Amino acid sequence: VTATDADEGINGEVKYSLKKISEKALKIFEVDLGTGAITLVRRLDFEEGNSYEFEMQGSDGGSLFDTAKVE
Repeated sequence: VTATDADEGINGEVKYSLKKISEKALKIFEVDLGTGAITLVRRLDFEEGNSYEFEMQGSDGGSLFDTAKVE
């Protein structure tokens, strides 16, 4: 996930976080707070679940943020 902010300095830096994520998905996925890269913590097991859904949030150094749905 990628977000941009036209501000300069700290107000233009975007930090990422996971939102509205189930406990099961939280044990499988993690996000790099600085880049927004989503990675697997462990292998997917389709017997446990065949799909996952959560929200990513990008926040700037001020008070602005936006979310995206990841499926």
